[in-house]
Amino acid sequence: MRIIKAKNYDDMSRKAANIFFSQIIEKPDSVLGLATGSSVLGLYENLIKFYNAGDLDFSGINTVNLDEYVGLSCNNDQSYRYYMDNNLFKHINIKPENTNLPDGLAKDISAECARYNSLIEGFGGADIQLLGLGLNGHVGFNEPDDIFVKETHVVDLDESTIKANSRFFASESDVPKQAVTMGIKNIMQAKKVVLCVSGVKKAKILREVLYGDVTPQVPGSILQFHPDLIVVADEEAII
Repeated sequence: MRIIKAKNYDDMSRKAANIFFSQIIEKPDSVLGLATGSSVLGLYENLIKFYNAGDLDFSGINTVNLDEYVGLSCNNDQSYRYYMDNNLFKHINIKPENTNLPDGLAKDISAECARYNSLIEGFGGADIQLLGLGLNGHVGFNEPDDIFVKETHVVDLDESTIKANSRFFASESDVPKQAVTMGIKNIMQAKKVVLCVSGVKKAKILREVLYGDVTPQVPGSILQFHPDLIVVADEEAII
């Protein structure tokens, strides 16, 4: 485990983007495991700046996102496909067919989970996986549970997750109650994992994830076993 301490959110975003910059330069056909949410938005803004400056080429890159809400179309502005298209993909030269997210509108969600799992397996896992951290310790949408669910699956979102995500919706009742998410095995398959954490609200759970017992009740704690984990966190999150 390597911990990179940043001064603030902007510094965290730059430092994390630099790790992805190096990955893409060293391996132009990398498979990037990507995430959504406010913690990683600044990282994407920095990658777009690198691209606009002529320093990065995404034409050989493939991506696999962690998760997607069940029941939201790609045109819904709260879907993760919409987030990725508008906050990264449309601003760089990545091939649309090389960008992958679960289909939250699939008629057979179980079959969609199997399809997405096979996709990840076909890539041999991501070369580098980006993660944020939920207030309850979730990574992706792997919520606290009695077991570590290994592969891509449908999850019933925890009440705390629904409440935390309600700020993006008109009301809490509009937040989807389920999502398709990579499982813990999918995440741990990645050759490198970059965990971005910002803000004092995340400080307690970050300590539990990094230094507490490894337990499915704190899903992110499994990252203690990853051979190449980089934590990029600002001063407020590391106290």
